[in-house]
Amino acid sequence: MLRNRLPFPLALLVCFTLGALGVPAQALASHNEAVFFEGSTELLSPVKRPRALAQLKALGVTALRIELAWHDVAPAANSATRPNFDATNPANYSWGEYDALINEAQRLHWKVLLTVTSPVPRWATSNRKAPYITSPNDTDFERFMAAVARHYGSEVSLFSIWNEPNHPAFLRPQFSSDGQPASPRVYRGLYQAAYTGLVAGGIAHPQVLMGETAPFGYDTVKSLLRSEHAKALLHDVAPLAFLRGMLCLNARYQKSGTCGPLQTAGYAHHAYTLPAGPYYRPPERDDVTIGALSRLTNALDKAAQAHAIPAHVPVYLTEFGVETAPNQLAVSFSQQAQFDAIDEHIAWSNPRVAAFSQYLLKDDPPGGPAGSSVNGGFIGFQTGLETIKGKHKPLYFSWPLPLMVAKHGRGFSLWGLVRPATGATKLTVLVQRKGARSYRTLKTVTTDALGYWSFSSSTQGVHWRVRWISPSGTRYEGAPIAAY
Repeated sequence: MLRNRLPFPLALLVCFTLGALGVPAQALASHNEAVFFEGSTELLSPVKRPRALAQLKALGVTALRIELAWHDVAPAANSATRPNFDATNPANYSWGEYDALINEAQRLHWKVLLTVTSPVPRWATSNRKAPYITSPNDTDFERFMAAVARHYGSEVSLFSIWNEPNHPAFLRPQFSSDGQPASPRVYRGLYQAAYTGLVAGGIAHPQVLMGETAPFGYDTVKSLLRSEHAKALLHDVAPLAFLRGMLCLNARYQKSGTCGPLQTAGYAHHAYTLPAGPYYRPPERDDVTIGALSRLTNALDKAAQAHAIPAHVPVYLTEFGVETAPNQLAVSFSQQAQFDAIDEHIAWSNPRVAAFSQYLLKDDPPGGPAGSSVNGGFIGFQTGLETIKGKHKPLYFSWPLPLMVAKHGRGFSLWGLVRPATGATKLTVLVQRKGARSYRTLKTVTTDALGYWSFSSSTQGVHWRVRWISPSGTRYEGAPIAAY
């Protein structure tokens, strides 16, 4: 597993539109891809929310993704006995800061993607034990989703079911006692219950994402049982093995049971990678990083051929980030800004990808060692635009103006986006020549209506950066970016 998070994450993501590299400006608008930005608990805190909203607005935010933890709003959530209440009635839940945030999104005319996830009420689990993620009851979840539909149906554009259901910090069991994947079938029941509940709650044709899978895992842990014993059952299930199990397909993507097809608006995945770089491809064929997205799209196509899902299901990369120190998978601050733009372009270049993302706004505290979240521990992430102390990283300045510089023969291909732009605009691309201490203007570029631009250059340089002045006079300047 690439990373573990807070055991009960509350994630907020922000959508934008992306552009292309090496495509004429007039053609860029044909690829309309969302980018989700995850601000974690910053936006659910009434104290921190005003500052975080102001930051996101300056970065060009137009939509939010919010992770809604069932446990956070359910009545008697820590009781082993289910209370006697109408679980389909939203008046019986305590929506709290979720309401406050979604009201802010409505005020700002931002769209909302709502992911409903664990932990769940204790009374809805099979073992009644913390961290309340073991075999949640499908019927209880269906009723809860009916309440969600009635409460938020008019305010939510897109739903997503569960966060990383192939990870033991969010759903159990992952593997059965014989070492074979168990979580895919548990998740299938939850997904079907959620879809049925949304329809029962008044949404005739709900737009729902499935998956939300973590990038790494095992197809089986049978060989680990002798050495790791019960701990072997707490590994992640590999994302493509999870996909096959959820859809009742064998290793050759052929039907292995009597399961019917599932309806979905898209497959959500967290395509984190390693410090090896954006183009890293894991040797395990059922793992999917940002550099191996074709594995996922090929798997979805095979599943469609087996009539398990609709054809041409799009991919939503709903969580992503590049780690910096002190994380053990860290790259330098400057590499974070460079790699993030490359990763974004990889996502854009795949026509099946409907969304990219950035996880976090501010770094988590360091937390415990890798694997701690399986036992309810805190694992910090350092993928933010700011350090835990609030200091801006280079990515804070580059994220609103992503810039990718790719070596192309003896020259370079440059691609970028002005996220806060609301229409065609002009920007300045600067270059630092070898041996020079300052930058000079390389080119003044006019973007298309969505803020995208690209061009090729033969000018040799060691660093490039972008400068943009907003219509209100705010000056934006990206961090120095090296060619890759």
